[in-house]
Amino acid sequence: MQLTIIKTMYEDRIKRSGLQGKITSAANAASFIKDGMVVASSGFTKAGDSKAVLKALAAHVQDNPMKITLLTGASLGHGTDGLLAEAHALKKRMPFQVDPVLRSNINNGDVLFMDQHLGESAELINEHIITPDIAVIEALMIEEDGSIVPTTSVGNTASFAAAAAKIIVEINISVPLALHGVHDIFSAGIWPNRQIIPITNAGTRIGRTSIPVDPEKIIAIVITETTDSPAQINERDDKTRAIAGHLLQFFEHEIKRGRLTPSLRPLQSGIGKVANAVLEGFIDGNFHNLTMYSEVLQDSTFNLIDAGKMDFASASSITVSQPCYTRLMNDINKYKPNIVLRPQDISNAAEVIRRLGVISINTAIEFDIYGNVNSTHIGGTKMMNGIGGSNDFARNAYMSVFVTQASSKAGAISHIVPMASHVDNSEHDVDILVTDFGLADLRGLAPRERAKLIISNCADPAYKEELKDYFLEACKKGGHTPHLLQEALSWHQRMESTGAMKKIVVPQEM
Repeated sequence: MQLTIIKTMYEDRIKRSGLQGKITSAANAASFIKDGMVVASSGFTKAGDSKAVLKALAAHVQDNPMKITLLTGASLGHGTDGLLAEAHALKKRMPFQVDPVLRSNINNGDVLFMDQHLGESAELINEHIITPDIAVIEALMIEEDGSIVPTTSVGNTASFAAAAAKIIVEINISVPLALHGVHDIFSAGIWPNRQIIPITNAGTRIGRTSIPVDPEKIIAIVITETTDSPAQINERDDKTRAIAGHLLQFFEHEIKRGRLTPSLRPLQSGIGKVANAVLEGFIDGNFHNLTMYSEVLQDSTFNLIDAGKMDFASASSITVSQPCYTRLMNDINKYKPNIVLRPQDISNAAEVIRRLGVISINTAIEFDIYGNVNSTHIGGTKMMNGIGGSNDFARNAYMSVFVTQASSKAGAISHIVPMASHVDNSEHDVDILVTDFGLADLRGLAPRERAKLIISNCADPAYKEELKDYFLEACKKGGHTPHLLQEALSWHQRMESTGAMKKIVVPQEM
């Protein structure tokens, strides 16, 4: 009886005639991957990623040493990146990661890492600059025509499926078939025949619900039933509440000035506790009929939908906590009319972001007194996660917002510095900066005006005077963007040598 039920389930999931004979174990599927190959995997911010084959590859490499180049949409879940790094299976990784083990290997030089704008990574594949040998794709099902229906993310999967010589499919039976229909798969093509992307609002659907695939390329099918890695949603604290409060107050001010309406413009938000705190704040604010055009749908997105505040949300993946995941999957038909998942070169397309007038909200590691933002490197050299899609949105948004706490580690680190130790988003692409101490609206301001406002509104008071002194001394030297090159990175040098950025003042002997 049980075997009949399982067989029926597989028939519902694998509709293409003849493909059920390709069902095999994860270990056997992993054996198709050879030394030196370029391997592409579905997955975007821990959603819709390989749950079995890449883990089996990490085990296989223990006795069969090899190295691969691994491409994804964004980060993988379930510690897969770390397992591959520990097995020394990775030569190169791109375009984004969040794993602490892999991060360590990147920073010590054991793994090469290409940090790339997520909206542009598919172009390397589409233009055959990098060509995957094998693609490992998590799927909800395979249609009769051989096309693949993704699960909780799309990412770069469509580009991988088109370019790879061979495809391994992981059918995840833990994801309800009712998810079918949430995807919108569209390709703009490549030069010189690139098409316009005809999205005119967040809810515009322009493509098909499955990824076209040549079924002859499918060499193995693995059945899994592991859910996505849950997002870690930290409780809002005083700092995140303050940041959210400043930003929401600013939006209310923009509404009063007639520059925005209570529905604002389509919202984009990076992942993390600050972003969730800001979006959660919309529930209690005087906002309604909100929309989202973003990369990732988080808990706050579905909370806003439940509260009747958000009408529609478009992204490339769903990355939520375990309680939210359970709620969503148990009642997916309730949410389907309000969401869509797209390829990341569409969710992050400059053309669409500019047309829709997106309000972009992303997180900074640090920013300097002129508004240059470091999103990726600690101390200018050590990679954290990657730039992700922040620049895709910041460069093209109607309003580009970056948020961070003013200081951390009990005040030992200031996140507002004289000169950013690494720049991912330059001052030219940054409109609004927000910390727990305040907000700086930089629109229409020259560098010297920006510096005064950032120091006054955003800096931790413990660092304000030193920032002011630096700026005044730099202005004496002159320049459009005044700096003292011999002192510009002195705060980072102090942090490296003493563990704190604050200058230690030695009392004069009497």
